[in-house]
Amino acid sequence: MDASASNANNGPVSVSSFCHGRSFRLSACLRLPVLHSLISQMYRLVSPLLMYWSTLATIATNVQVTIPLTEPSGAAYLTPSLLSFSIEQDRWVDWAGIPKKNSFFYNTLDNLRQLTGEPPWIRIGADSEDHTNFNPQVQYAETIFPPYTANVPYPEASNITVGNNFYQIVEHLPEDSHVMWGVNFRENNITAAYLETQAIIKAFDSPTVKAAGISLDFLEIGNEADLYVKNGGRPNGWGVSQYVSEWTDFATNLSAIIGSSTNSRTKFIGGAFAYSSHNNPGLSPQTIFNAGILDSKAGSHIKVISQHHYSGSFCTGSGDLLQNLMTKSTIRSNLSSFSPDIDATFEQGLEYILGETNSYSCHGAPGVSNTAGAALWALDYTLYASQIGISRVHFHEGVGYKYNLIQPLTLNRSILDGSPLDSPLLPHVQPAYYAAIIAAEAIGSSGSTGAIELSINNSRIAGYAFYEDDILVRAVFINSQAFLASDTDRGCVHIDLNFDGSGFVPRTMSIKRLSIGHADDVSGLTWGTQSYETSDARPNGTEIVEKSLVSAGVVIKDTEVVLLNFDNHHKNSNQPCRLIT
Repeated sequence: MDASASNANNGPVSVSSFCHGRSFRLSACLRLPVLHSLISQMYRLVSPLLMYWSTLATIATNVQVTIPLTEPSGAAYLTPSLLSFSIEQDRWVDWAGIPKKNSFFYNTLDNLRQLTGEPPWIRIGADSEDHTNFNPQVQYAETIFPPYTANVPYPEASNITVGNNFYQIVEHLPEDSHVMWGVNFRENNITAAYLETQAIIKAFDSPTVKAAGISLDFLEIGNEADLYVKNGGRPNGWGVSQYVSEWTDFATNLSAIIGSSTNSRTKFIGGAFAYSSHNNPGLSPQTIFNAGILDSKAGSHIKVISQHHYSGSFCTGSGDLLQNLMTKSTIRSNLSSFSPDIDATFEQGLEYILGETNSYSCHGAPGVSNTAGAALWALDYTLYASQIGISRVHFHEGVGYKYNLIQPLTLNRSILDGSPLDSPLLPHVQPAYYAAIIAAEAIGSSGSTGAIELSINNSRIAGYAFYEDDILVRAVFINSQAFLASDTDRGCVHIDLNFDGSGFVPRTMSIKRLSIGHADDVSGLTWGTQSYETSDARPNGTEIVEKSLVSAGVVIKDTEVVLLNFDNHHKNSNQPCRLIT
């Protein structure tokens, strides 16, 4: 039952019954029967929390958290599309759908749009963008895939030839989608890249795409050029000076098609490297800036630096422990290594994004990347990224990849080892998708949300506060202690909420929980008791949240997320006292 629902005797709980913002004599506002009703309502207000406590193991510790009431000057602005996606290009047709849109994939994006007012950005490209050629005789795409292995059950295509309709189906994305598209640079064939770009622009100039408000914001020239020598795309000795020279030639030619000018919407992405050499020899934002990539007319239209990053690698078949992925300190050290690159990017007046990222490269680690624990990792990873200057985090997705947030179509082979499945696996979301939902809900639809990471003296608890119009509205807490199926005792932490600075101090709040059985579960999660693990990716079930006094704090179990929505009544705090019964 909804903890905030009415019962037959007492009616709904109303914070107005506390006579906010007024000093008053009790006898002047209340009669004895009304006082009895008020006490009953107060009990119902806190009883869900009391019931929740009673089901938990002994609370291991209390954690004191202080939250500023007004937005600090150093708060990060959160774009509504902070958590976005990168799509492996070889099976773009499956993601978008033909001849009709893939409704399942569309719904996963639309769920996020409904929460923030903006669909997530979509980057299309990755490894297969450097294996793509254009042929107008091809209707959609013709692909050649290498044999799959147990470690990589769904490999990228080794060759992909596309036609005009391959790009036209971008019209199947939600309205007002922003797109970044990659073209082939590895083959060092300007003609091939030119033909691809021409077809891309043709699609975005079509009436249907224009009517939907879908825009091509960036063109990406090549994927992970810092690996070209290693993978045979360039000869030994090829380095930053050769990269900048060749990139500039490509960009100059492609500018003629996309109309790059100060008024043109479509700009270039810079970088898109697999690693960063930082200030050392190699490819990084610093080295390409120093080599003059921004000095040419085409280079001046780079507006974003994109970095690719994975928390680890499963390419050799040796995975990491789930707890290691989830650990708060690991997430921070993993991302903070890019701080010099971010600073150098900002000095050039450019934006910095993670254009391709996820848990473990080579499509993820089984029993780690596809589990509930990965949802907690993805949420903390995304929110922390915003705190160090990363404006968008594009989680990479490919059909059958272990680390996907979304599996967009029916699969007949296991994503874990490629073995045949007894029955087809229908389209579904994986646990990490809940991170996207929670991040979107925490950001909200104001379009001007700011956020800070909260200082918490606990190695497993992470927290973030969110502000609208400079006023505290929400907070998220993440308990990254892994509670596994092999564990017996589940710990929990009580968080005491304190407030700092001037402003309205909230008295009540709603608590929404990401409920997880175990960190290594691969399904069965609920967000506010609703499940997104449905045939159409739409939430199922009635949303249930707890209502509680802020002074009671909040209990968070191991492997759990809570979202607090503070009931701010500052706007009408001077209204006359009115009792609601």
